[in-house]
Amino acid sequence: MLSSHAPRKKGRRAKSKNGSKSAYAAVDLGTNNCRLLVAEPHGARFRVVDSYSQIVRLGEGLNSSGELSEAAIGRTIDALQTIRHKMKSYNLKRQRCVATQACRQAKNGVEFIDRIQKETGLTFKIIPPKEEAQLSVMGAADLVDKEKRFALVVDIGGGSTELSWVDARQVREMGVKGVLQRVPMIAWASFPLGVVTLSEQFPEDGSAGWYEGMVEHCKNVLREYAPGQNLCSAFTRQEGHLIGTSGTVTSLCAVHMELDKYKRSVVDGAWMTRTDAMAARGRLSILNRAQRSKIPCIGDGRSDLVLAGCAILEAVWDLWPAEQMRVADRGLREGLLLSLIHGKPPRKRRRKPAKSDDKSTLESSISEGSPDG
Repeated sequence: MLSSHAPRKKGRRAKSKNGSKSAYAAVDLGTNNCRLLVAEPHGARFRVVDSYSQIVRLGEGLNSSGELSEAAIGRTIDALQTIRHKMKSYNLKRQRCVATQACRQAKNGVEFIDRIQKETGLTFKIIPPKEEAQLSVMGAADLVDKEKRFALVVDIGGGSTELSWVDARQVREMGVKGVLQRVPMIAWASFPLGVVTLSEQFPEDGSAGWYEGMVEHCKNVLREYAPGQNLCSAFTRQEGHLIGTSGTVTSLCAVHMELDKYKRSVVDGAWMTRTDAMAARGRLSILNRAQRSKIPCIGDGRSDLVLAGCAILEAVWDLWPAEQMRVADRGLREGLLLSLIHGKPPRKRRRKPAKSDDKSTLESSISEGSPDG
């Protein structure tokens, strides 16, 4: 079974640069968060030895200006300096740093990647939406219910949302190495819907119908570009389930569980029914931002974004109805680590960051009914 995390023993200290064990590092620079994960191989899994996450709001104001602002760049560079310092503490065998929607969309995205290299020494690659979707599926593949026919992996980010329809039975048959070499996706798509951009497009004003307006907007976008619409009946027949891999989903689950503080071991892998998820959303909807910020597991960093994420999730759930969703506190970073540890070594060649235009986020190049290679 593909699993991204092995238990970390209490009190265990990570190996330093002078230690004998090699480690692997993955850095995910998104529209909202900048995140690091350092791990050591552990059989078919890996053991996390260090992690770091910082809300940087890189995509703040991007929709209106078309560029990354100096303030957002400054916040992100500061976070990456911290990440670089942490990475120097380990004997890293391989590392990979990727940037997603904000850098894909911004006119100065490639210029920003070059600046990161000069100021921090970290080399980033702007990955296309298809690769982002594949990595998220890799990271969460062990949470697929193999008794179902399909799983829909929902990755809600700061600037985009990736949906991947997965052949659940093939995940069971292929195992770890198989999934890493050929992700069994039936279809995929990337949408210009993210918690940062959507919250800017629909500023919270307390008016009647504000939240419902966001949900309807999201459904219209999903209907226009979604390649998996003919799978709706399968989900209606409960032949599929959702896997939610994002801060929106993990926060919503923590609210549902009424946790006094976030506990990854409790949230990751949990099942949440649609009824329970919508009840938790309802609890958040009647509160203003200041009140939501006082809820454990939401805090000030997510208080103004969580309802935008809920609107995206609710729109997906309306279009592909399923009784349950598996909650994943794992995704792109874990997929990166698994591909680094168990995948093929990279060819030694110089790589230049590739910039994709907005149209690429609306395209689906995987035809339905044929697993992607």
